[in-house]
Amino acid sequence: MLPELKITQLRYFVLVAELKSFHAAARQACRTQPAVSLAVRELEQKLGQALVEKGGGRVELTPFGEHCLPLFRGLVEHHDRISRETTMLARHEIGQVSIATVPSVASRLLPEPLARFVAEHPNVQVSIQDGTAESVQQLLAQGQVDFAISSLWVADEQVEFWPMLNDQVGVVCRVDHPLVQQGAALHWPQLQGMPMIRNGTSRLLEGTDAEGLLEHSRLFVSNMISLIAMLEQGVGVSTLPYLAFPQENKKLAFLPLAEPKVERRIGMLARKGRSLSPAAQALMTFLKGQLPKAE
Repeated sequence: MLPELKITQLRYFVLVAELKSFHAAARQACRTQPAVSLAVRELEQKLGQALVEKGGGRVELTPFGEHCLPLFRGLVEHHDRISRETTMLARHEIGQVSIATVPSVASRLLPEPLARFVAEHPNVQVSIQDGTAESVQQLLAQGQVDFAISSLWVADEQVEFWPMLNDQVGVVCRVDHPLVQQGAALHWPQLQGMPMIRNGTSRLLEGTDAEGLLEHSRLFVSNMISLIAMLEQGVGVSTLPYLAFPQENKKLAFLPLAEPKVERRIGMLARKGRSLSPAAQALMTFLKGQLPKAE
């Protein structure tokens, strides 16, 4: 049966060997000399071999002690390194966090609070994957990310959802479109007969009075850059959540859909029954306090 070596005994032996003195080792370890001597003696008893030569004023190691010194020094250094890293992990001073989110959140809501978090936690590495609400939920379910920020694509008993804000859906068209000129509250019958370009968020109209608009659409564009180009050319109109609308675009207008009022609910998603790492928990808590809240 292998002896159980105590790190304190190894540490005291290394000090004695390096300083060539029990007295100096005790002083550096802030212990009494008898305590250090006892620890080394107990270590020798466990190993069944002497580490220090008996007698004489100056400490000399036995051949066995000379052989053990670099091994014990390495073990003490390894122990201290692990202790430091686990402590820093527990205090979320270091770590890795992976999150998934929809592009509109990644570009509109995350940059400012994420910059503050990274500045306050310089040794925490954060990676972000963006995609549709469906792909985001899949990444979470597969355990490829720690948590997500998105709308809930489909109800899932394995996913916990904390709603944070409501994002209203509106119609996006060219600024010179007749709908913009009307200037009144927009109702879905006004869109009848207009060429509708469906996109990944069009499913939000399903189950509402405006669902019929999707049935007559003959064009689907999944890529946002391509969708914007189509809208700028006047190919048709589309619907988007407000956060997904490129506000800096001067060629397009966002018209809130008054009837029916359609919103997507954005929040935090995490797997039920699974604890987050300290760094991931710290980031989630931080973002919950920084991101906008639903009114």
